[in-house]
Amino acid sequence: MLFGNILYYPGCLTSFYLKDIKNSYKKILEKICDIIELPDMNCCGSPVLNAGYEKDFEELKRKNIETLKKHKVKEIITNCPACFYTFKKVYEIEREGIKIEHATKKICEAIKKGRLKIKNKLEGKVTYHDPCYLGRYSNIYDEPREILRAIGFELVEMEFSRENSFCCGGGGGLQANFTKISSEISKERIKQALNTDAKILVTACPQCYLVLKRASFGGIEVHEISEFIEKSIE
Repeated sequence: MLFGNILYYPGCLTSFYLKDIKNSYKKILEKICDIIELPDMNCCGSPVLNAGYEKDFEELKRKNIETLKKHKVKEIITNCPACFYTFKKVYEIEREGIKIEHATKKICEAIKKGRLKIKNKLEGKVTYHDPCYLGRYSNIYDEPREILRAIGFELVEMEFSRENSFCCGGGGGLQANFTKISSEISKERIKQALNTDAKILVTACPQCYLVLKRASFGGIEVHEISEFIEKSIE
């Protein structure tokens, strides 16, 4: 058993740009456990490290670990796959005695154990996009799919899924530095989703959600998984 605070860490994109998604995750997680937020936490540093600023990343890492310890945080829950990977694999935060969990794993476990009740079953055919940092980098494939099935959806897979998933086109600085290539990749992923005949494309990453939503065409809707979880438990 962990004794200490459980931190909800939304990540920068969710905190500053996708506040509706942040609020959805807060409502969901508050039904599972007592969570805190820390305004003095910095960016996890993933974009800084990927841009090659290693010293700046190490400074962010140092400050964040100091803040976590100051507030006696024993567990971090984040909905951002890049933040999850950075804390777990780059910070190796569990060596500091701090558990790190992606929100979909926490939510899936709570549904299975009956701590999170599905009150409203949803209907329809959906397809799921595996974020790179959640799937290939962190080996989290099953939990988002189990959640979608638990809340009532029929799940159909795209040709490229799980460890063979197609990138959304937004990661690794591609969108910022090579806008045209990023857009072409995103539109190709939308085509792959349309080929399933699903009307809804779901992902569990704020970056993937934003990029694919902007690229969507052909009548398919793009949603972040928390939107549907919140609807099903209200």
